[in-house]
Amino acid sequence: MQIFNEHYLAGKRVLVTGASSGIGRQAAITLAACGARVCLSGRDAGRLQATLDLLPGAGHTLLPLDLNGDDGIADAIQADAKASGSFFAAFHAAGVSMVRQVKLCKSKQFDDVFASSVQSAMAISRAMSLRGVMDDGGALVLMSSVAGLRGQAGMSLYSAAKAAIDGLARSLAVEFAPRGIRVNSVSAGAVETPMHDSLLTTLNGESVEAYRSKHLLGFGSVNDVANAVAFLVGEGGRWITGTSLVVDGGYTVR
Repeated sequence: MQIFNEHYLAGKRVLVTGASSGIGRQAAITLAACGARVCLSGRDAGRLQATLDLLPGAGHTLLPLDLNGDDGIADAIQADAKASGSFFAAFHAAGVSMVRQVKLCKSKQFDDVFASSVQSAMAISRAMSLRGVMDDGGALVLMSSVAGLRGQAGMSLYSAAKAAIDGLARSLAVEFAPRGIRVNSVSAGAVETPMHDSLLTTLNGESVEAYRSKHLLGFGSVNDVANAVAFLVGEGGRWITGTSLVVDGGYTVR
């Protein structure tokens, strides 16, 4: 269902990371349907092309990147902006999930989770802070999770990374405010994606229903998050910055 007008983001260029699947892919589709020219980023060029084929409108581009937190990310984004035009907004949806008891978490797991989420968010934010990369008055949205707001066994490492994302968004909001750039995060509950489905296969039926029941409105869809991102990026979110928008079907009120 098309929620926003097709002119809501007309002509505006938006970077979406993690655009090869799940929330990132749907966000790209939704933003394109709002009239945006979307730059799709992620590791797999073939899967990015598959997303590109789904986008309405024209002027969309690909920017294959290994979003591992390397300093080269910012350089690549800056070069793209110089070649194809500056960005009005960016949505950092890339990241990995991790369910593991803390006694089993070693430095490799820490590096993998924080590099794909926090370090890559820092690199993207650094790029957006450079003149000529992001337009004044634009918006940056970082993907977070209710795991950063609520404790749960086996989620310590993942929760720490998402709490870091929320803290990053708050400080960036202050730093970017002189240019009128808004920075927010989206704290999502359980959303039905391939990653989510893979997690559920590790649980028995009773555990799945118990998990579902913690969400008062049931599990969410990728559209629920994509619409929240579109709202924050466009005029609807013009006076919102430094906050984490909770999109969780009531998970955090239990």
